[in-house]
Amino acid sequence: MSELFGELNPPPRLLMGPGPVGVDPRVLRAMSMPMLGQFDPAFTAYMNETMELLRQLYRTKNRWSFLVDGTARAGIEAMLVSLIAPGDKVLVPNFGRFGYLLAEIAGRCRADVITLDRDWGTVFTPDEIETAIKTHKPRVLAIVHGDTSTTMAQPLAGIGDICRRHDVLLYVDATATLGGMDVAVDAWKLDAVSAGLQKCLSGPPGSSPVTFNERVADVVKARKHIEAGIRPDDFVDGNAPVIQSNYFDLGMLMDYWGESRLNHHTEATSMLYAAREAVRLVLAEGLEPCFARHRLASDAVTSGLTAMGLDLFGDQANKMPNVTGVVIPAGVDGEAVRGMMLHDFGIEIGTSFGPLRGKIWRIGTMGYVCRKENVLICLAALETCLRQCGFSARPGAGVDAALAVYRTAERPSALL
Repeated sequence: MSELFGELNPPPRLLMGPGPVGVDPRVLRAMSMPMLGQFDPAFTAYMNETMELLRQLYRTKNRWSFLVDGTARAGIEAMLVSLIAPGDKVLVPNFGRFGYLLAEIAGRCRADVITLDRDWGTVFTPDEIETAIKTHKPRVLAIVHGDTSTTMAQPLAGIGDICRRHDVLLYVDATATLGGMDVAVDAWKLDAVSAGLQKCLSGPPGSSPVTFNERVADVVKARKHIEAGIRPDDFVDGNAPVIQSNYFDLGMLMDYWGESRLNHHTEATSMLYAAREAVRLVLAEGLEPCFARHRLASDAVTSGLTAMGLDLFGDQANKMPNVTGVVIPAGVDGEAVRGMMLHDFGIEIGTSFGPLRGKIWRIGTMGYVCRKENVLICLAALETCLRQCGFSARPGAGVDAALAVYRTAERPSALL
């Protein structure tokens, strides 16, 4: 007889790693709303509202701002498979694990992929990127905004101008930054951007907000194809190579989200509810106050870690405001500390990948988790676990330093 498992009852966790994060209860409530048919007027109204909210979040007037069903990687694949035709040259400035991912996906699109590599913990200058563009003459530049594997954020201002000068399409992976730091799509001339809900937007993984401009739309329309069975009688295929994915075909997704309401797929109803509420909550808080909250948490965490005698990882001038890398002290078993944090305190912090595996921890302060009490609890627990593992830290030093940062910010004069 097969085993009957008990009801789900996940242990309580404080997720202070690089994502996913704890979901805002208001987003969870939105996900519990009743199902609607995908072309019910009430539901298509929610789709339209979600598109308008995304335009505000992305600071863009792009008509094409919608959701791709799937985790953040679904948005990446939709952008790249729809932009890249076989043989296109794609340049990927690579400064962490997720640069490798962009190169991997571009390669699967049969692009001619060139990577521009930097040591992990550093980022690129605009001049380095422009020199590479002049040398390689790519059709597409694909770059990560914030790479959680290294906790570095690549400055984007000016890169769009460079790409326009050289007629290059600019795609940005903003999975780990959207909602936690500015992603000024129009001002920075970003042609296509994708993200996820599970980090600074305080939602569950499973929906990818994307936006792209008419430069990208023109490329997609030239590759336009509609599957048999739903193709209008008067439809004529584009004259460029067909997009190699059906599910991630931006052309059909545009028709699904647009006025024609092409019956391409069944929208993930609960995930649309989640995305609509998650983005609405960020906008209700205000973009600038939301960014400031993430910066303040970053200052508190870094002050606390430094006061404990720990070294921060990477170029701090380009550190992400929502993830902090900290060097694991010599002689300390990093996995033992992570295990103690999880099993004794119910707190998850991250390790890293590749050359940083076992060398740094990553502490996330994203979205709903990005609050003073969580920062203080995490620092207090980490200090205790470090002492248990033989590292000497003055009791209370980390919490005292973080509290000082918060108290300075909370003084009335600091708010003027």
